[in-house]
Order: sequence, then C-alpha cells, then structure tokens
Amino acid sequence: MFGTTVAAYANGELNLYSSRHYDTDERLYSDFENMTGITINRIEGKADELIARMQAEGANSPADILLTVDTSRLERAKQAGVLQSVDSATLEARIPAYLQDDDNQWFGFSQRARIIFYDKADVSEPPMDYVSLADPKYKGQICHRSSTNVYSQTLLSAVIENHGEEAAKAWAAGFVDNFARAPQGGDTDQLRGLVSGECDISISNTYYFARALRKEVSGLSGDDMGNIGWVFPAQDGEGAHMNLSGGGIAAHAPNYENAVRFMEYLASDQAQQYFSAGNDEYPAVPGVGLSPSVAAMGLFKPDDVDLAAVAKNVPVAQKIFNEVGWE
Repeated sequence: MFGTTVAAYANGELNLYSSRHYDTDERLYSDFENMTGITINRIEGKADELIARMQAEGANSPADILLTVDTSRLERAKQAGVLQSVDSATLEARIPAYLQDDDNQWFGFSQRARIIFYDKADVSEPPMDYVSLADPKYKGQICHRSSTNVYSQTLLSAVIENHGEEAAKAWAAGFVDNFARAPQGGDTDQLRGLVSGECDISISNTYYFARALRKEVSGLSGDDMGNIGWVFPAQDGEGAHMNLSGGGIAAHAPNYENAVRFMEYLASDQAQQYFSAGNDEYPAVPGVGLSPSVAAMGLFKPDDVDLAAVAKNVPVAQKIFNEVGWE
C-alpha cells in the first residue's frame, strides 16, 4: 500500500487534467509532492472540455491523469478512448468493485449521497424513497436541477438500472408533474429553495449540506439549517444513490509510473480522510473515518449498484427526459 517509503524512489513530474474545482484539493496535491518529490503540473477545466482536449491531442497529449466528478463523465472519457486500463493490486484491493470500471480504466475515490431534503415545518410525511417523489401528493412541492446536469442524468440512470426503463419513464413523468418551479440552479440552490419557500422538497448531494454544517454558506444560515430535514432514501430497498468522483490514467500517459503512484495515493487512508475532512465527501475505501460534518448526517445504506452499468444508461435517461418534458 502507498506509504511514506515512496519518497525514496519516486521523482519527476505528473501532468494532471482535473475538473475538480475545490480549493481544498490543494492539500492532496502538496502532500503527494512532499512525500514523493513528484511535481504535479495541473490543467483545470470543465470535464467535457478536458476530454475533448485529450482527444485532440491524441498520442501527443501530455496528460497523465484525468480527474473528474460523476460516473457518467468517467464513462464518457472511457468511450472517447482517452483512458487506459491500470494494473494495480493496491487499487484493486482498496477500491470496491462496484466503484471501479470493469476494465480498470477508472476508479472512484470519493462519494456523495444524493438524498432528499425537506422543510420540516411544511412536510410532515417526507418521501422515504426515490419512487415516492413521483407521488401526486407532492404535486407542486419539489425542486430539482435541469435534465442536462450530470447528477440528474445519473440519478435517472440508476432508477433505470434498479427498476427498469418503463418504470423509470413513469417515475420521471410523475416527478415533472410535482415540480414547484422549472428546473434550475445548482445543488446549493435546491437547498436555498427550501429556505425561500419556493419548494418544500428538494434533492441534493450530501456534501453541499455538510459543508453548510461546517462553515457559513450564503443563503443557508444556522437557523435555516435547523428547519431542513433529510432522508437517506430507499433504506428498505436499494439504498441511497451515490455520485462518484474519480479518475483514470490517460491513454498516452508519458509518466505512467508516477500516475499509478498518484492513483494509489488517492486510495490511501491519508487521502481518503482528506476527501472527507476537506470537502465533506464520503471516502470510497471502506472503514476510513468520516469528518464531523459528514458523520453528523448519520449512517445509511448506500446503493451498491454497479456504477459502470449505471453510466451506460445515460443515453436512455436523456431520451426519457426529453419524452417527459424535464427541461
């Protein structure tokens, strides 16, 4: 397993293409550099732009690693041919099988649960699973992001995988009927919608809420947070849907060995704990401790559906969105 002895033999550089936009990741990079002597050169941008850039650069690409958020983007990179299979006993042992690509072209390193939040003053019986979000009794109460957002796409893709395409289409149609407003904004905006009274129920990834528990976030004051309740969905069924942040080694990585070392470092206890402490995420490696803000949200059963299979459903999910009028 990755450890401090790496500094004895590692050196050189690593070219990292990343769409993770968190300042707290600086600690991940600096710790790796200090431990190994490997210099990390970063190019940051939106995931699709980085994938397109790697395609255009082809065999001359300087990229060693692509880091991005959401399984659908990792799968998109694989299908674009910009990643390669990784042979690492450490990654195989540390990262659960359902959080990695079947061909070892990408691995998940942190997770966020996509769960139900609600206004405790207005909702006495919140939906307890994803299916119930389409119940007519919640008509005019729900806020969510647009269908073009990867979180929306991956959630519907998971519903397809767990319940089948026809059931997923009926669910999406019922969900649209229950919108309190047209889909808009990011995950924090869905939580702010509860505070403003625009909606009574919303969906968001846990780390947006945990971050507001840990520090001040505009529009989510301490009093406001106390009025928001949450449900980890489907605890008697498939479990809470998980979004993944992960990465893979570039198809033409010029510094392959250093890239493997960095991937293995991201699976180390040290890095895994920092994903939780620095960005309020859930570690991908089982047994790693949670930060107080994440632990405060409670224990839950995650959906352990194969995320590689979920990612393959995204085109079907987009077709359903179009058919039911989810903007």
